[in-house]
Amino acid sequence: MEERIFITDIENNPAVCFNTGLDPRSFARTKMSQSLIEPGYVVNPNGTHKVWKSAGVHETNGIMQVWGPLFSGKRLDLLINEISSLTQNNSSQIALQAVVLWIRAKMSLGDKHSAFNPGAAFMCFQSGNADYPKGTVFFAPEYLSNRCLFIEGSQLDRNNCPDLLGMDSTAFCTGVMLYTIFAAAHPYPSAEIYQDMREGVFLPPALAVPTLDEKLAELIQAALLIPVSGKKSSMSSIDIVTEILKILINSEGRVNTISSLYHTLTTEKTKQFEKEKKQFILKQNSIVKSRRFLTRNKVPIITASIIAVFASVVIFTMAANISQRPTTAGMSSENVVTAYYDAFSGLDHIYMEQIIQGADKTDLNAAISYTAILKTLQAYEHTPSMRIRQAKAWKDSGGELPAQDVFGVTDLTIEHLAGSEDDGLVVYRTSYHLWPLNESYSLNRSDTITLRLDRKRNWRITEILRIER
Repeated sequence: MEERIFITDIENNPAVCFNTGLDPRSFARTKMSQSLIEPGYVVNPNGTHKVWKSAGVHETNGIMQVWGPLFSGKRLDLLINEISSLTQNNSSQIALQAVVLWIRAKMSLGDKHSAFNPGAAFMCFQSGNADYPKGTVFFAPEYLSNRCLFIEGSQLDRNNCPDLLGMDSTAFCTGVMLYTIFAAAHPYPSAEIYQDMREGVFLPPALAVPTLDEKLAELIQAALLIPVSGKKSSMSSIDIVTEILKILINSEGRVNTISSLYHTLTTEKTKQFEKEKKQFILKQNSIVKSRRFLTRNKVPIITASIIAVFASVVIFTMAANISQRPTTAGMSSENVVTAYYDAFSGLDHIYMEQIIQGADKTDLNAAISYTAILKTLQAYEHTPSMRIRQAKAWKDSGGELPAQDVFGVTDLTIEHLAGSEDDGLVVYRTSYHLWPLNESYSLNRSDTITLRLDRKRNWRITEILRIER
């Protein structure tokens, strides 16, 4: 496998290079140059961080490569892939140290979004470098690194569930990586990996590695159950990750040895676990095959049964209710951005909630608060409707001041920054005036908005970064 993220010399200086696999024309057509504005992060061992930015584009043998400041380290996914058996304690120990560094770096970044794919994370194990001391972690720009990993042949990020965001994703990815290290096998080896993640189809760590520390095995299992509806642990994701670190790191602040995390079993106990393992695999395979067979063939089965009448009524009613809910189905990413600001101007917090997924909810909370205030005034003053004019309509009619009863967005402009709808990620910059309620002035705002496709292939806003003047 040819690595597409590597270190090379650019203009006689060593640099981190991202081989896009695109010729100059394709590079321009796919607007990959917009990825130059996408930030990466370098997290120091003390928890501080700085933004890493691409420095330019270099053409090599007809292929466009994005490059930036040097970071000398090893890719996390390659460190984990080097583990092929439990007897390779050295590679397992290095991988375990790398995962601990990754977890700490993720927690240090807090709310700042960084790439979750371990292929986009680089670990510095060398000491003596003033710029990047031992223990420094580099998170490459997500969109750019995912493009490179895709053409490497790693079409699937096998360490993350696409349904998760933020700390949930960090905890789940931690569980997958640790499972792989200790069991020397991936928890989801089948081709239906994402379905297995969502349904919790994996061999429990306690059965995959009976000698593993019991508390650690329980925490890894809790992390793997985060995306599973109805089976999620009562522990929060941050608590799961914190407890894992307490087990992996000793009182001196060092990562415990692999051998210290295992205990011995008697011959009798070993036989018992082997028996339980076989029984579990047989039972799970039977349940999964039956459930998925019913899922694939539910229409003819339901139609042929007496329950079909009742089930069809229930399904029809649910579908009718869902169809009446506001949705972004069929809308382009730019239309979704426009709809978000229109909904905000109209205080339609229900529609706003359908549009955003993981993004900052400041606007949503403001719309809810204004609605509550206006309804309270309506109840006390016995007015027939809420006393508010949308800013856009007010401006179209002349925009006379004072305008205390005006609220909403005017002069909205939308600029495409990065990504494409084909890749499932788009970044826009918006500029507009916000007219607050009970004020006669406007606020100048500029938002950087990231949109992603959800499970139903509908565009949702996942991040809003705002500058207000």
